[in-house]
Amino acid sequence: MTPEALLERTYAAFNARDVDAVLVAMHADVDWPNGMEGGRVNGHRAVREYWTRQWGLIDPRVEPRGFTTEADGRIAVDVRQVVRDRVGALVKDEMVQHVYRIEEGLIRSMEIRPGPGGSGALSRGSAAPGPRRRAPRTPPAGSARGRAG
Repeated sequence: MTPEALLERTYAAFNARDVDAVLVAMHADVDWPNGMEGGRVNGHRAVREYWTRQWGLIDPRVEPRGFTTEADGRIAVDVRQVVRDRVGALVKDEMVQHVYRIEEGLIRSMEIRPGPGGSGALSRGSAAPGPRRRAPRTPPAGSARGRAG
């Protein structure tokens, strides 16, 4: 399976909340960013626990839009990230970049970068897996800055 096919399948499983299918694509000692609380988590159990907490609070969707192989062999994926709260209100709709290290057909690690034209500042509620930089809280839903756009 190509790295792109592996990642497309993994994004689909993440969006379907099929943790077992995602974990099958990951190395047992995967190094994964904790986007809500900061830091990183390691291994299948920690990733499962992290996503279980995350999905209890927010509803993230991530859609790969393009793949690039970097000079060091990592795969950079341009991703549309849409995050909603548990009642369906839009929290974030933005482009980011996920960068994966794949070894022996398994995801070994991932990091996140700002997307094209992005500031890299993601709200605490941003859910796509990856390291997050802290940013000011999202403005109230009625304000112009709080609208996707």
